[in-house]
Amino acid sequence: MQLKKLASFLVVLAGLFAASLFSTSGPAFAADKENTMIVTLKDGDVTIALRPDLAPKHVAQIKKLVRDGAYDNVAFHRVIDGFMAQTGDVKFGNMKKGFDPQAVGTGGSDLPDLPAEFSQSEQFTRGVVGMARSQDPNSANSQFFIMFAPAPNLDGQYTIVGKVESGMELVDKIKKGDEADNGTVTDPDRMIKVRIAADGK
Repeated sequence: MQLKKLASFLVVLAGLFAASLFSTSGPAFAADKENTMIVTLKDGDVTIALRPDLAPKHVAQIKKLVRDGAYDNVAFHRVIDGFMAQTGDVKFGNMKKGFDPQAVGTGGSDLPDLPAEFSQSEQFTRGVVGMARSQDPNSANSQFFIMFAPAPNLDGQYTIVGKVESGMELVDKIKKGDEADNGTVTDPDRMIKVRIAADGK
C-alpha cells in the first residue's frame, strides 16, 4: 500500500514539474534571472520573462542594449488603448538626450537589424512582448511593444521575445496616444530604468 501511495505521489510530482517547464509564464521562466528584464515605470517595476528559447538573437540584442543603458529614459512613443504600448527607439526616443518627437518611432540602435524569429507555437496575448519592425520581416532592431489585449493578426508575423510576469497593471497606466494619429503620444511616459535581474540593482 505504501508503494502505491509513493508511486502516485511521484506521478503527481512529475506532472507538476513538467507543467512548470512548459508554462510560458510559469516559475521556470520567472526564476531565470539572466533572462528576466525589469522595467521601472513612473508607478513601479514591470518584470518581463524573456524567451531566448523562442528568439535567441532578439533576446541577446535586447540584453546587450539593457546592459549598455540604452533603454533608460526611452519614451513609450506609440500607445494605442486596447492594443499595445511601443517603446525602445534608442536613437530618437531618449527623453533626457536627443529626444525627437518628429522622428521617434523611426529609429533603432547602432546594432544590426535582426533576422525574423517568428513563432508558430506562441500567440500575441495580453502581456506578450513583441519586436517592432518595418514591412521588412528582417528589420527588427531595438523597438518592442507590450500587448494590452490579444491580437491574433500579429501571430506568426512578429517576433515574440517575452511576457510580462508582474506589473501588468502598471503597463495599463502608461499614457495613451491619439488613436487618430496611429497612437502618437504627446509628452509620453518613459522607461525610467531597465535592467536584467541577474545584474542586481
